Amino acid sequence: MTTETLIIWLIPLPPLLAFFTIVLLTNRHRALSHTLAVGAAFLSWLGSMYIFFRALQAEHLGEDPFIHSIRWLPTGDTWLEIGVQIDPFGAVSLFFVAWTIFMIFIYSVGYSNYGQPKGDHDRPGLPPHGATVRDAHGHTHQVPSVEPMYSRFFAFIGLFAFGMYTLVVSNNLLTLFVGWEIMGLCSYLLIGFWYGKPSVRAAMIKAFITTRVGDVFMLLGIAYLYSATGTLNYREIFYNQEMLHRLAEASSPILGLSAAGLIGILLFIGTIGKSAQWPLHVWLPDAMEGPTPVSAMIHAATMVSAGVYFVIRIFPLLSAGMEHGHLTAPMTFMAFIGAFTALFAATIALAQNDIKRVLAYSTISQLGYMIAALGIGGYVAAAFHLITHSFFKALLFLGSGSVIHGVEHGVLHTGKHIDPQDMFNMGGLRKKMPITFWTFLIGGFALSGFPLITAGFWSKDEILADAFAHAPLVFVVLALAALLTAFYTMRQISLTFLGEPRTEAAQHAKETTWTMTLPLVILAFFAVTAGWAGIPEHFPLIGGLIPNWFHEFVGGTLLEEPAAVEFSFVPLLTSLVVALGGLYLGWLVYKRIKAGAQDPMEKALGPVHKVLKNKYYFDEIYDKIFIRPAIWVAETFTSRWMDRTIIDGVLHWFAHISGVIGNFFRDAIDKPIVNGSGDQVGERTKQLGGVFRTIQTGRVQQYMILALVSVAAFSALFYYLSVLAR
Repeated sequence: MTTETLIIWLIPLPPLLAFFTIVLLTNRHRALSHTLAVGAAFLSWLGSMYIFFRALQAEHLGEDPFIHSIRWLPTGDTWLEIGVQIDPFGAVSLFFVAWTIFMIFIYSVGYSNYGQPKGDHDRPGLPPHGATVRDAHGHTHQVPSVEPMYSRFFAFIGLFAFGMYTLVVSNNLLTLFVGWEIMGLCSYLLIGFWYGKPSVRAAMIKAFITTRVGDVFMLLGIAYLYSATGTLNYREIFYNQEMLHRLAEASSPILGLSAAGLIGILLFIGTIGKSAQWPLHVWLPDAMEGPTPVSAMIHAATMVSAGVYFVIRIFPLLSAGMEHGHLTAPMTFMAFIGAFTALFAATIALAQNDIKRVLAYSTISQLGYMIAALGIGGYVAAAFHLITHSFFKALLFLGSGSVIHGVEHGVLHTGKHIDPQDMFNMGGLRKKMPITFWTFLIGGFALSGFPLITAGFWSKDEILADAFAHAPLVFVVLALAALLTAFYTMRQISLTFLGEPRTEAAQHAKETTWTMTLPLVILAFFAVTAGWAGIPEHFPLIGGLIPNWFHEFVGGTLLEEPAAVEFSFVPLLTSLVVALGGLYLGWLVYKRIKAGAQDPMEKALGPVHKVLKNKYYFDEIYDKIFIRPAIWVAETFTSRWMDRTIIDGVLHWFAHISGVIGNFFRDAIDKPIVNGSGDQVGERTKQLGGVFRTIQTGRVQQYMILALVSVAAFSALFYYLSVLAR
């Protein structure tokens, strides 16, 4: 084992140890709990940075990655192995995961300590934490203090970080799936962190059930892949041309697909659930019920990014059988789902007023961008956008949390309750919260693809270039989605920061603490500079000034490095027009919104705006098609008929038969034989005792006479026996 592989094994451990330590030992100590969590995130970040820079220095890392494995579970004659692997794509993934997780942990300290303690106002109808209450019997009890809830939050995000690190450093699909499911559990726990609110409980259940739908198909794909190959190791499957060819040629029992095609589609459905692609997109906006750092981890560093990471990781399988530019069945499916989701989610974001929900639908749309890029073969472009998006979307979510806290301060100052997440209750915050404003502006421009100076421009432009070269229809759809993205981003910036304050709470908002603003500044730096790693060499004027090492480095992960698309002015000009045009239109429409004014989009779109505001009524449709029928089946068929008639009937029949058999054994065996024999022994013993009782008179004289008679009798007996013996 080399130094690199030893450190890779250790990277996921600090957050896991912090989780157990906080839960078992420090859950009532706020400062100690968050210190352990942040310290663990720092150690994992430190190890990740060492591995990343060692990976950059290594020669031919794609052919000879940092890899090590050990035996885990026996399977008869063979073993399931677990191990670690860092190849070029794994190295860059480790980089963005480590930075975003570390920044989120630091931000969480300020977020959780800013303003009033979390928990009191999120417990409607319940006594505040630390209060002394009297129960129905007159006994007094103290409600647990807020510290355990505070510590629990840092324990959960530590476990969340462990799941993501496990997924990134794994060298096989089995342990990847373990990390995948750990994050699924943590998303359930963290989305439902403030479980006192009914909407929070509904959101946590919705997220868990919806993602489980995709995970079931993913697990079927993993099982099918193992049965077809006998292994789940990346190197043995994705870097084995002969095995990939065999999977592409083998037929599956469904729809005439190849084995590779069916396995790829099953595995991709797992990504549809995890990365909230249509039609399993409905859980992600409701995940905004959780704390803002949770939103950032789910939308940027871990949960949804894991879905795209997974598809990029298994891309050799998804593209197996691709010849002469013809897309495979999984790639065609991905191109459709990704492009449709990118446009679909962007339209919904136009009509949302909650600052975090806008970003949630933006995330769904941007993930669709990446999926569509992979569907048309844009491997490097998708990986590039995954990394840049993680930085600027984490920045935007953390920035939105800073905005919400700033407005909440105004609410506390004025005593007038408003929704602190509604952008129409904001305005003018650029003067009140300058650090948050400038960093949010950088993140918003990166999301919009502002030309040249933001990372989002370079990664999004590369996707558009790939789409223009290989799939013109996908190019048109993604360009339209990019236009809407720039528009709703400028709408968000204008409503939140520009103009004059539209409420007294916004008027009295103030900048948040340094533990919240420092991560914003660092992430803003990456939202600009992360794109410099992938500037095309043939880009006019500035191409080649900074080496495009990203394409060659990440492309080396595959067996054959993908060729860069030829430069064309059409996607470049399109990218410029949609980004600048969308930003300008958004500013033009929303630059002077007054307090109480109607949303201009509502006037412009009419009834369509209501459809968009209600998310195309997908929640209502799913409620009628899936949820209510499931409840009806559970209550009517399962509970009343299956449970009460079948299950209870069978159990009652067994109970009756058991009673009949018991009565038979009681009357035929127990009473006459078991009890009878016992009673006879007792009676005989009692009779014998009666006989002996007649000679127990208590008179010494009688006892002496009986003794003499007995001696005489025994003496005569012995004499007689001795005579016979002679």
